[in-house]
Amino acid sequence: MNIKSVAAVIFCISHIFLISCRQQTPHWGGRIEEQDGITIVKNPASPMYSGEIFALQEELSIGDDNEKTEYLFSRINDIEVDEEGLIYVIDDADSNIRVFDKDGGFLRTIGRKGQGPGEFQKPIGLQVTADDKLYVVDYSGRAVYFSLEGDFLHQELLPRPILPIKRDSQGNLVGIEIAAPPPLGGKVIKKYDSHLKPLMVIATEEMGTRGIFDIGKPSCYCAVTESDQVIWGDSKEYVLYVLDPQGQLIKIITKEHKPQKISAADREGYEKRYAEPLKAGMKINFRSHYPAFSDIYADDTGRILVKTYERVDHDERFFYFDVFNPDGIYIAKAPLKASLDRTSVWKHNKLYALMDSPEGYPMVKRYRVTWKD
Repeated sequence: MNIKSVAAVIFCISHIFLISCRQQTPHWGGRIEEQDGITIVKNPASPMYSGEIFALQEELSIGDDNEKTEYLFSRINDIEVDEEGLIYVIDDADSNIRVFDKDGGFLRTIGRKGQGPGEFQKPIGLQVTADDKLYVVDYSGRAVYFSLEGDFLHQELLPRPILPIKRDSQGNLVGIEIAAPPPLGGKVIKKYDSHLKPLMVIATEEMGTRGIFDIGKPSCYCAVTESDQVIWGDSKEYVLYVLDPQGQLIKIITKEHKPQKISAADREGYEKRYAEPLKAGMKINFRSHYPAFSDIYADDTGRILVKTYERVDHDERFFYFDVFNPDGIYIAKAPLKASLDRTSVWKHNKLYALMDSPEGYPMVKRYRVTWKD
């Protein structure tokens, strides 16, 4: 066999090998166990997929480059999206809800500032319920209900201040009772029935120390899936607990985790952020490392996204997220260049999230989400 023939054979073998590698089933190095009727998913530090698992493509922006006042926001407290793609936005300064069509065109305003029926003091959260009503929580201690067209239906008094996370398909509410404002903090995550009678305590977080910003202090986080499961965790360790709609523990998800050190640059950033309170006598305490994670989210397909403290390209706005499939298997470490927080909405392969304009004004962004798992 001449040199050219040998080279051709080597090329073919190499090409076949590369193709076969690409087609290999991704490897997951964890294990699943059953213990006392509870599924325990033990994930390794590395995800199943090493490359990019999903992509975001911006489709729509509301709040930028528009001189009309209905498109400008002072501060956005929450957003929601209905099945038709209509977007509902709470504007803090005007204490109302603005409604936009799926193309970003302004349609109408719901509610106004006041104390009467259908009026708000400070709306802080909203959700389209399973029976197509707009449920709005007001800081004054009221829950106000509207039709999706904006007609006032009724309201009810909240027995205690509750920061809503989500109402499930049965009308039960998962919410947070805040013990004290930051930095003292402390909270209890509870599940309530449709009349806001407490059903169960999901998690309790201890209060901090008065007068001290405790950087690196663990916290409790919670998300509710479209199938009414509750996922919660205490960030002192990388463990997620999955509760069924009746509140029973059915799954525990763990992941090997190496704590991230709080760097000198991070310390400087926090000191700059809290400069005014520190001048007024507040103190700041830095722990050596960050907790295991900084929030928990669930998309509309059951995937779990856990926010880490690792920044994307050293940008303070964006972070890496650990992504788990509905079975609790760690499938990807994803750099998410969108500001995912409690206001964000996942719906029909789209992500709705808040972002500040270069001038500092809040905007609503819609992204097309393409998953590759």
